Amino acid sequence: MDRRMFLFSSGALLLAPSLMAAEDLTGKWSGSFVITFSDGETKDSTAFMDLKQKEAEITGTAGENPERQWSIQKGKVEGNKITFEVQTEGPLIKFELALVGGHLKGEAKAEHEGRSMKAAIDLQRQKE
Repeated sequence: MDRRMFLFSSGALLLAPSLMAAEDLTGKWSGSFVITFSDGETKDSTAFMDLKQKEAEITGTAGENPERQWSIQKGKVEGNKITFEVQTEGPLIKFELALVGGHLKGEAKAEHEGRSMKAAIDLQRQKE
């Protein structure tokens, strides 16, 4: 059965495909965060996210590890694609991820003090 939901927008009732991922993303995720700076320099790091999904909305926190986290803003799920932003004490980081084979994979982009960066992300759900 095709999952659909009704959306009310600008006074019109619309029939739209469900924006929910096939799998609930709620939980703790951790893995690699490989940063490439605009000057070609690379840095291996880690990433940790504590996600909460409610229908097509993602909230929670993201950061380097469980002790260093920032709040997720503008979190959305569309099919298997997840987008959100995290405002650190430095740059605003924009994430574009996809659920692929049980992994959250994708990239993050940011600019700070005239330097841009892009990071490849590969996270797995932690077992509770």
